[in-house]
Amino acid sequence: MKKLVVDIKSYEKPSKLSSDELARIRLMAIRRGVWFNVLSKLERGLVDLSLKVTREIRSKILVRAICSIVKKLLEALESKVKMLMCQIGTPLAKKISQIAQNWGNKTAHAWANDLGFIQYLTIIKVNTYSFNV
Repeated sequence: MKKLVVDIKSYEKPSKLSSDELARIRLMAIRRGVWFNVLSKLERGLVDLSLKVTREIRSKILVRAICSIVKKLLEALESKVKMLMCQIGTPLAKKISQIAQNWGNKTAHAWANDLGFIQYLTIIKVNTYSFNV
């Protein structure tokens, strides 16, 4: 099976939604144990019914409702390390990069966007404060 790679921002203002994509997200959520923990019975029913009834969701109201459910699922499916990288590592990398640039390091501007450096800083910070990952 293909790895699920979906951008959460692509669900901000969609015009229509494919049932294949929705089915893939649903399957991944069930496999990772997120489907029943994150969604209410009504939300699960709405997605299931949409998958059974239509091939492509075109109703703007239904697309908006399904997209809010999909965003909720995608946020729950996102790994905790990746989430912490966005919350902790990226701002820390930007701050360290800025300090190094002020000290005269010419290549330090690239540090702010280096995923390896961001991940390293996140893991170090998490282990320092002993968050649960």
